[in-house]
Amino acid sequence: MIVTGLQIDDIPPAERFAAWRALCELTAIPMELRSDHEHDFRASVRGGVSLGEVTLTATSVPSLRNERTAAHIRRSDPELYHLRLTLSGESDVRHGDVEATVGARQLMLTSTSTPYLAVCERGRVDGMTITLHPSLLPFPAAELNRLLGQRLSGRSGIGAMLADFLIRLAAESDHYGPADAPRLGTVAVDLLNALLAHELDAGAEACAENRLTPESRRRALRLRIEEFVRRNLRSPGLTPASIAAAHHISLRYLYRLFEEQGHTVSAWIRAQRLERCRHDLADPALGDTPIHAIAARWGFSHPADFSRAFRGAYGIPPRDFRHTALWTNR
Repeated sequence: MIVTGLQIDDIPPAERFAAWRALCELTAIPMELRSDHEHDFRASVRGGVSLGEVTLTATSVPSLRNERTAAHIRRSDPELYHLRLTLSGESDVRHGDVEATVGARQLMLTSTSTPYLAVCERGRVDGMTITLHPSLLPFPAAELNRLLGQRLSGRSGIGAMLADFLIRLAAESDHYGPADAPRLGTVAVDLLNALLAHELDAGAEACAENRLTPESRRRALRLRIEEFVRRNLRSPGLTPASIAAAHHISLRYLYRLFEEQGHTVSAWIRAQRLERCRHDLADPALGDTPIHAIAARWGFSHPADFSRAFRGAYGIPPRDFRHTALWTNR
């Protein structure tokens, strides 16, 4: 994926804020920028992470005031949506007639077609923004307008899944190739659409999900199931039947969701558990923990079965793997 970055600290102090303003002026979204730190503007931006039709940008700024007025909009409006995830710090935002304070692990959807003011004046603010075209959001504009400028939680539910995905995506962008970008962009949009549908019809999830295309609905459901499995890998009661019951779907439908990915539910659960075991076996801090205890912690109650599964997955017995990994990490 294409990633570009600008470290303002690499520029002489007197030129930093001007460089930031110049960078913003390269976009098709003009705005007015001001800061109490114009003479010592320690900021950074990591942007240009292209995910097909979606772009991801991460920023870290000291005090900053961004204002996009009606005059700016008349001058240039690409008619885009921005979803902002705040990672730390807080900002006071006015979007149209809506005012809100946005803090850590909170999301906000905004439109470049609406006047906007964001003020960060209580310390550094770190966050990331995804930019996308309205055609990717299958909702009438009048309905989406109900959510513009509103705080959306990134701490629980679908919002937490979306926030975690974006954070990991930004942190590991160097690990993905050009062919991965459109697929990752699709996942981000699916999660965002699931969140918006949930927010538009709070308390009526079944109705909300009907707003999504069948394919997007299946992907969003599978992502929720995968997150549920990861949180419950240690539970001995984690079975396909318990997963289906927790998500109010039939066992047959659960099987079909995973078959579309080329594997069974049980095989995917086993692969996740084996990966956790592999991680723990390579951890020097757990070097004195018996292998069978690590296996049991992640749901393998029979040592012989675990040893066969581990060797089948990684081509080496768990004891030999641990010896090699711990020796390498010395």
